Amino acid sequence: MIELKDISKSFNGRPVLKNVNAAFKKGQCSFVIGASGGGKSVLMKCMVGLLAQDSGIIDFDGRDFLNLDYYQKKELRQEIGMLFQGGALFDSLSVEDNVAFPLRMFTNFTKEEILERVNFCLKRVKLENVNKLFPSNISGGMKKRVGIARSIAMNPKYLFCDEPNSGLDPLTSRVIDELIMEITQEYDITTIVNSHDIKSVFDMGDHIVFIYQGQSLWEGNKNQLRGSGNKELDLFIKASEF
Repeated sequence: MIELKDISKSFNGRPVLKNVNAAFKKGQCSFVIGASGGGKSVLMKCMVGLLAQDSGIIDFDGRDFLNLDYYQKKELRQEIGMLFQGGALFDSLSVEDNVAFPLRMFTNFTKEEILERVNFCLKRVKLENVNKLFPSNISGGMKKRVGIARSIAMNPKYLFCDEPNSGLDPLTSRVIDELIMEITQEYDITTIVNSHDIKSVFDMGDHIVFIYQGQSLWEGNKNQLRGSGNKELDLFIKASEF
């Protein structure tokens, strides 16, 4: 489980996050939703260690990330998988080398062991026999699936997905949603998704945190979204469904 306790972050004196509180459980697809510029991306960057919060605690199963030493942080980062918006694949590397990248960086696996793990991850996202292709040779949906394969290569405990359906057609978006749900449940991962896709939220939202102007205004599940009683959340949902 990941717990956020009074997370605040400012840039040049401008508050972006203001005492955000939330808890994300194992085996659930948790969504962080809210308008652009509301603080979602900054919150995710703090959670994965790309930014340091100004105050508050980010607790990974009893480990306070900010107060870990270098080696403890390195160990924790190896338990985190990240699916970036757009996939963020290395254009100069083949599909195989993209998925192998974290394994070569953080493990002592042999070449044979790396290839075996790469092939397992690609098969898991329903991409076989594409090892030698490059990102320029595959579709947007395939790039996202390669990104998912790379994000699970290290068998993570925590999976972060930043706008996984961005730029995809509805059918491909559904494929990505189903993969994220299956992987979360199959491996009992703590999965957190930043998203504007309200359909995905209603389909997958085991747990939802609504961020408004840097604050966590509401927390619940997909069945509680409509008629939440939160004025800002109700307006956000109505606007997102147009």
